[in-house]
Amino acid sequence: MLYICAKYDQDNKISFPYDSDEYWEVVEWIVWMQSGIGPMQGQANHFYRYAPTKIDYAINRYQTETKRLYSVLEDRLKEQEAKSQGLWLVGGKYTIADLCCFSWVNWAEWAIGREWTQNEFPKKFPKTYEWMQTIAKRPAVEKGCNIPEKFEMKEAMKTKEGEEEYAKHHSNWVMKGQEAEQQTHK
Repeated sequence: MLYICAKYDQDNKISFPYDSDEYWEVVEWIVWMQSGIGPMQGQANHFYRYAPTKIDYAINRYQTETKRLYSVLEDRLKEQEAKSQGLWLVGGKYTIADLCCFSWVNWAEWAIGREWTQNEFPKKFPKTYEWMQTIAKRPAVEKGCNIPEKFEMKEAMKTKEGEEEYAKHHSNWVMKGQEAEQQTHK
């Protein structure tokens, strides 16, 4: 993302000039995403959705850590609002930091579950929920979420039946891929 912005975002529409304070804040949030929310929510996804044996300790551990990281995001968004920086992570504008972090938070239902996300997420993390909804409604984000194919998770997660069907299909897909990799790397 940093490379793409350096190469193609010369006007700094979704970034900041190199070596500015805001540039380094964006880097901090990208690193936070890459080393925090990404791996923790990824593990929550795996143990909650894909692992053939459900291990309560692992599910609880990674779902709890994902929620803790959502609270970090919530605190930052509240801080930004208090400084009149709007609903953005850095510098009062939508940047690649927002887009990178959104890419994980947008899958909250998958990592933590439909009921929690529908009922508790908006109450416990109202700024993060508003931030997520605002980004999701951006035309370019809507378009990007549907490439290379239509993004169906949000619609499927509206009902218990949809959640179960979506989970079954994707769990089978992941397990088949894992089996193929195990054969390749024996």
